[in-house]
Amino acid sequence: MTESFGIFIIAAIFIVAILYSSVGHGGASGYLAVLAFLSVAPNITKPTALILNVFVASIAAFQFYRAKHFDWKVFLPFAITSIPFAFIGGMISLPTTIYRPLLGLVLLFAAFRLAWNFTTEKEIIAPKVWMALIIGAIIGLLSGLVGVGGGIFLTPILLLTNWTETKKAAGISAMFILVNSISGLLGNYAQAVQLPTSVWIWIIVAVIGGIIGSTLGSRHFNSLLLRRILSIVLLIAGIKLIFV
Repeated sequence: MTESFGIFIIAAIFIVAILYSSVGHGGASGYLAVLAFLSVAPNITKPTALILNVFVASIAAFQFYRAKHFDWKVFLPFAITSIPFAFIGGMISLPTTIYRPLLGLVLLFAAFRLAWNFTTEKEIIAPKVWMALIIGAIIGLLSGLVGVGGGIFLTPILLLTNWTETKKAAGISAMFILVNSISGLLGNYAQAVQLPTSVWIWIIVAVIGGIIGSTLGSRHFNSLLLRRILSIVLLIAGIKLIFV
């Protein structure tokens, strides 16, 4: 790995961690996009994204929880089924011909999620438990297969259905990402232990970015413009994975 190559990855991870943690996300889709640009193999990108997710999402979850932007009653039904299915997904190594287009679609969705400022001002209604269980299982399996925490799917669902308000959606998603990333990483343990030693530098950078972003996001930071810029990067990476 050349020096300039290493610096680029470090800078990209730092920026991704700040922007994603500001909305309660771990940043896996952003890390995957960066590594996809560099044509890094899936056996490295998937566990790397999950490891970085664990550290950044834990910080975001703590910050949003401390700011009282969390709801256990909404979180638990989704998490109960997502955790075991994320583990199952983490154990599955998809062929490159399937993994790349699937990841590309996830990145395209992530681009849409970041570019669109989802909010809700309508009356909050509690989700039906059976719906939350089914949605959690689907998101968990997809998250484990690709190497994300699932927050890019859960947040818009929570807000479009008026199941919680905006700040709590971010806090719930942060905790959801944390537990799914840990579960997916355990399922993908065999590949995780073979990662390069440079991953520790990436973790440190991601943690610093996560502290900055989650602190700002849990209080007053509006990162819509910056997130829309990042969405362009995800869009390009997604197209590259699907068509190139």
